[in-house]
Amino acid sequence: MKTILITGATQGLGFATAQALAGQGHRLIVHGRDEAKLLDVADDLRRTGAEVSTEVAELSDLAQVAALADRVAAGYDQIDALINNAGVFKTGQPRAGAFDVRFAVNTLASALLAQRLMPVIPQGGRIIHLSSAAQARIEPEALSGDRPVGDMEAYAQSKLAITLWNQAFGDAHSEGPVSLAVNPGSLLATRMVREGFGTAGNDLNIGVDILTRAALSDEFAAATGRYYDNDARKLAPRYDAATTAQIAGQIDALLSQTN
Repeated sequence: MKTILITGATQGLGFATAQALAGQGHRLIVHGRDEAKLLDVADDLRRTGAEVSTEVAELSDLAQVAALADRVAAGYDQIDALINNAGVFKTGQPRAGAFDVRFAVNTLASALLAQRLMPVIPQGGRIIHLSSAAQARIEPEALSGDRPVGDMEAYAQSKLAITLWNQAFGDAHSEGPVSLAVNPGSLLATRMVREGFGTAGNDLNIGVDILTRAALSDEFAAATGRYYDNDARKLAPRYDAATTAQIAGQIDALLSQTN
């Protein structure tokens, strides 16, 4: 039995992945920002017999992200897998404090949770960041919140940003835990896809399968710092080292302001 923290677990891919892991008998820590909805989800998951606890936090607020990580680290001796599933695409409120909400949630919150939970994630553990096939060249001013960008640009840049940060983080912690960025599959049947693209989407189990494998399977034991593209069913080539270092350095500098 593993102890697994899943962010954005109240709907869509996060909830479906939590259901699959609960059915396998793992201990779950499920995160959401709506406490009432989160409690309903936890009750549903407990019907499988799994041990489930809840964490409420608004991931666009990095102070809340840091507090979430600190609570989890204080409450558990070991977190075997962190699945950074929570994400934002289209929204009527694109700003989150100093940042675009897509960069705040999709990039900065994921990186911050990984950093702050490292003391309780063992060398054999896993950190999974949700990436995407939608990736676009990162504008440093957009990442820092100094220049507004549109929904798709912000989303695609934020997903490449966490993928690059993951490569640098994996390289810096080559002894483990395994840190992996994963495109779970394009246009899966989630609310984000329905609202963003107006389509019902593809079978959600495509994403559930790869996330559970990424979190638990030995097939990724040597893949730290890599990006797995589930559309292509393979690890993608590594990204340019200079660009990776530049963007990862900028992200680390932004995160240092929360410490």
